[in-house]
Amino acid sequence: MGLVVLVGISGSGKSHFAREHFLPTQVVSSDFCRGVVSDDENDQSATGDAFDLLHYIVRKRLRRGLLTVVDATNVQPKSRESLLRIAKEHDVLSVAIVLDVPEAVAAERNALRPDRSALPAHVIPRQRRELRRGLRALGREFKRSYVLEGVAAIDAATVVREKAWNDKRELTGPFDIIGDVHGCRAELEDLLADLGYEIERDALGRAAGANHPGGRTAVFVGDLVDRGPDTPGVLRLVMGMVAAGQALCVSGNHEAKLVRAMRGRKVRIAHGLAESLEQLAAEPAGFRDEALRFMDGLISHYVLDGGRLVVAHAGLKEDYQGRASGRVRSFALYGDTTGETDEYGLPVRYPWARDYRGKAMVVYGHTPVPAPEWVNNTICLDTGAVFGGKLTALRYPERELVARPARQVWYEPVRPLVAEGPPPEAGGHRESDVLKIEDVLGPGGVETRLMGRVTVRHENAVAALEVMSRFAVDPRWLVYLPATMAPTEVAGGSGGSSPQEVHEVAGESGGSPQAVAGETGESGGSGGPAWLEHPAEALAAYRNLGLERVVCEEKHMGSRAVVVVCRDAGVAAARFGVDDGTTGAVYTRTGRAFFRDPARTAEVLDRVRAAIGAAGLWEELETGWLVLDCELMPWSAKAMDLIRTQYAATGAAARAALPVAAGALDLAAGRGLDVGELRERTRRRAANAGLFRDAYARYCWRVDGLDGVRLAPFQVLAGEGRAWASARGHDWHMEIAGRLAAADATGMIQGTEWFAVDLASAESAAAAIEWWERYTAGGGEGMVVKPLGALPEDRKVQPGLKVRGREYLRIIYGPDYTEPENLERLRRRSTGRKRSLAMREHALGEEALTRLAAGEPLWRVHQAVFAVLALESEPVDPRL
Repeated sequence: MGLVVLVGISGSGKSHFAREHFLPTQVVSSDFCRGVVSDDENDQSATGDAFDLLHYIVRKRLRRGLLTVVDATNVQPKSRESLLRIAKEHDVLSVAIVLDVPEAVAAERNALRPDRSALPAHVIPRQRRELRRGLRALGREFKRSYVLEGVAAIDAATVVREKAWNDKRELTGPFDIIGDVHGCRAELEDLLADLGYEIERDALGRAAGANHPGGRTAVFVGDLVDRGPDTPGVLRLVMGMVAAGQALCVSGNHEAKLVRAMRGRKVRIAHGLAESLEQLAAEPAGFRDEALRFMDGLISHYVLDGGRLVVAHAGLKEDYQGRASGRVRSFALYGDTTGETDEYGLPVRYPWARDYRGKAMVVYGHTPVPAPEWVNNTICLDTGAVFGGKLTALRYPERELVARPARQVWYEPVRPLVAEGPPPEAGGHRESDVLKIEDVLGPGGVETRLMGRVTVRHENAVAALEVMSRFAVDPRWLVYLPATMAPTEVAGGSGGSSPQEVHEVAGESGGSPQAVAGETGESGGSGGPAWLEHPAEALAAYRNLGLERVVCEEKHMGSRAVVVVCRDAGVAAARFGVDDGTTGAVYTRTGRAFFRDPARTAEVLDRVRAAIGAAGLWEELETGWLVLDCELMPWSAKAMDLIRTQYAATGAAARAALPVAAGALDLAAGRGLDVGELRERTRRRAANAGLFRDAYARYCWRVDGLDGVRLAPFQVLAGEGRAWASARGHDWHMEIAGRLAAADATGMIQGTEWFAVDLASAESAAAAIEWWERYTAGGGEGMVVKPLGALPEDRKVQPGLKVRGREYLRIIYGPDYTEPENLERLRRRSTGRKRSLAMREHALGEEALTRLAAGEPLWRVHQAVFAVLALESEPVDPRL
């Protein structure tokens, strides 16, 4: 990351040098920009616009942290000044490479170029004079400058890229990040021992290093010195660890001030500086010199673990991470102050962490807090050890806090360490972790691991905003919303299947069409029995994508329910920040509480919690909480109002009116009127109305409290440190669901029938089809087919396909949907939008779970959850 400015007269070979040593995309040429704005690279009248464009491109690249090379003469200080100003704006280092060739060489080269053969003779001498005059100033203008004199030196030059000093992304840990020590050497030794480090001592018995048998690395957030009883002891220990590669350390503001004092600069002797100077004065001169070199060499911050972790003394906002400038170092050492002072005379610091939206976890110290708490993926570890508080460390990536109480108050704080009111829960979260609408509606959308960026339209977000803000459960429990699921799609675009079509789609499943398709007893037209959806289509779709195995799961007819359950109230408070005694939530696929009575929710959670414990899953999955994807039955438990107003009303009206109409037509026929066709159609409609009523009635029954309520889990979504939804195959999830059902003593948790299908086996596919036909004929809704095993990387694969039964679909498409003309129309239904929606929502759901399991801030989890809810407003046929 940085700006490279090529400097040289026309004909010095800058463009050739740039092509030899840099990527074409890294080079921004003034000639090219002149051509873009004028169609003529030599049109000097376009120079102003050309450099406007060049500066714009440079700004965009530096903002994105890309190495940028400017190919222009740049012999005048004024032209370099504008580029250096841009580099400063973006907090990147600048390098000048001067190509100094004799005037004769430049003139000869220009003469060989048709576009420069008419270059006035005075131009090259003038440019070289300007170049020579400015050479001495280059060292003051740029961080580094190189002058290549003569053609031979230019041709022999090599370019070596150095990483920034703060770039340690290749170090992945594990780390133990330790807060402000402030001379508390004994407490530091105690804490290192608690963390598993073995202290190494010198000949005098002093701690001179420490190593971890497990290969962990300590990272110090700065402020090792001042105020405490043994600044030299802390420095000796940390310096030994850093020298041995056992630790990293960033500079704190107290180290920076101590360095200035030791160099004889004028500084105010306050805030414990006097104690450090006095203690160091008693040490040998050699140690003082070594300590001075160590502290003076500390950098402002480190970027670690592939950019996922940033350590800086006072924190660092996202725009500054990995960059280098005076203001970056100032922010890292002192934070962002408002310019005001509080009642204790201390600077008022701007709460930058409340607005932090960076992907990297930022760990810092500097400002003492009673207990560390997570704020938007940042945490402060300065818990005031020198003031009688604690010395705190964060284990990374485990996100565990380890603290050692101070042995005594070593230094009286100016401002009381403990604020008024109860101290925050260690490792808790602040309410500033809330989602902002721009987090979702920004041009970048929501970044997912599965599908890249998923965008949300403004109009779709309006309804979601109202639901989440007014009707949803406590947002701390709202950690996931399930994705929609697409139906099957027949090859060739047809949405329905005759027996022969189903047999053809099934491929080599074997048997006659009747053996594959079964009997439905109802005509779908001249072709015989027909289905709008059939499992053969789903099996063929996955087979055609190159999959070898799938899982077929019983599709319960109920209401989708997400269950978040904690082992106890302590876990709920520590992990989710919910301290009102509740231990979880049961909510719908739109985030609303499933039960209006909180006591009913608590009872469901008690039963689920007991089943998890009886199945041994708390210990097996090493978690104190789980998120489960379930189906809650009966359908009428949530949808009774809908059933009464939409389905029962339609069925009752049809069953009342159609028999009367059929009777009237019988009388008309008896009188000799030609009503045969209408009479037959009315009788079919009356029969269809009865089938319609039977279809929805199967999924309705009375419940008393929880008696009659059934909960069928089918996926373990997430637990502490693991997003199980993506970490395990669907066969594992179904086995866990079966164990939960078996372990439930109350009978509320219901198992789900399932089986794996070998797509290469005709017998395996036929057995799945036969099961579906038998199950749906008996009143079951259908099945869900899901991929099993590794997915192909070069094509999109639906996360699941639902295959609904013939009679169930009457609820969706109406009593008469099986009439030939209706089936023909429905066969042309388009599933493209639905399939796209299912893929996007699935990617967002898994993203929310991954962020939740990793302990990312709540707003990051809600970013994906909100997007799922917003996408539900897209114009997609809700019957699909």
